[in-house]
Amino acid sequence: MEKVGIYIQVPFCQTKCTYCNFHTGVVSAGRFAPYVAAVCREIRERKNLWNAAGATFPTLQDRDHLVDTVYIGGGTPSLLEAELLAELLGTVRESFACEFTEVTLEADPETIEAEKAAKWATADINRISLGTQSFVDEELKSAGRMHRRVDIYRAVPILRHAGIGNISFDLIAGLPKQTADSWRLSVEESIALSPEHISIYMMEIDEGSRLGLEVLQGGARYSAKDLPAEESMAEFYETAQALLKSAGYEQYEISNWAKPGFASRHNLKYWRREPYFGFGAGAHSFSETQRWANVHDAAAYVDGISAGGCAIQSVDVVTPEMALEEEFFLGLRQLSGINIARIEKKYGVDFQEKVGRLETGGMVERDGAQVRLPAGKLGVSNEIIVELLR
Repeated sequence: MEKVGIYIQVPFCQTKCTYCNFHTGVVSAGRFAPYVAAVCREIRERKNLWNAAGATFPTLQDRDHLVDTVYIGGGTPSLLEAELLAELLGTVRESFACEFTEVTLEADPETIEAEKAAKWATADINRISLGTQSFVDEELKSAGRMHRRVDIYRAVPILRHAGIGNISFDLIAGLPKQTADSWRLSVEESIALSPEHISIYMMEIDEGSRLGLEVLQGGARYSAKDLPAEESMAEFYETAQALLKSAGYEQYEISNWAKPGFASRHNLKYWRREPYFGFGAGAHSFSETQRWANVHDAAAYVDGISAGGCAIQSVDVVTPEMALEEEFFLGLRQLSGINIARIEKKYGVDFQEKVGRLETGGMVERDGAQVRLPAGKLGVSNEIIVELLR
């Protein structure tokens, strides 16, 4: 029985962060229940909906897929009433064979309440991905975040008391007003709270966010003039690598560190090109030979599903050439690297000469058939991968 992951998108937030380029929106709580009802309907009727859109899986027989991980992301899905989250997970259980090993809920610190957390645990949510982003109030305020440092310290004991034994923190390197000292403070305070997992993301500048557009236009709103230089962000990343390593966290992916045994099982499916089903507005699915995506607009999604229609906006075939590129771009994000012998056999290619040349230049490391990027070269991973595929 093939193991698959399920991703459920909840595209609602209390406010839009200045750096956010996701398709999320601030809506009234009255929109939550109709949205959840639409997602549940999509889960139940997925076979007909996928077939109608031309999305195919090797098999669509329910019991041929064992769901072992669920990730409820957003947005801020912790805004939903606990009963609505339980309804989503209950629909998954009714619709698939399930052996949950990891059920993750993304949450913002200010939304954590004791009663809600207890209900999450009862609903089998056993991992919380906490959007901490920074432990410096000035940085949080400039980024448009609702929470403050005190909310993080309040949230963690509540989650622990509820029985959540797997907590992940998100930190962003490169926030406006961030300095080397303030970044070190955020990393050190994260470590002091001892989450099982820490993700570190580099600030991205693109026109899809208010801050990014302001920077590209040379403006000063949203503290656009207070962003650290790219060289500083690279140093922040190296600082985090050193601090987390000394604290016993193992880096297993470019942006992710975990205590032994706590690597994200769901996210590993993405990097290993394992199949997953996505439900909700903007959610993506992958069947190894196809990728398909739902419409991003939440209102259009609900209207379409409620009317018995299909929410799928696009279906793309994954060609062997595309799959090979993904093997490298996704596989080499992991510190364990890729099995070059498996890839050569699967795709009928020969990378021995290129790998040998890059190994001689110190750009990759090799242990038998396993090829990986050295820890010090993760920042130039794209350049190395392009050279391999050239």
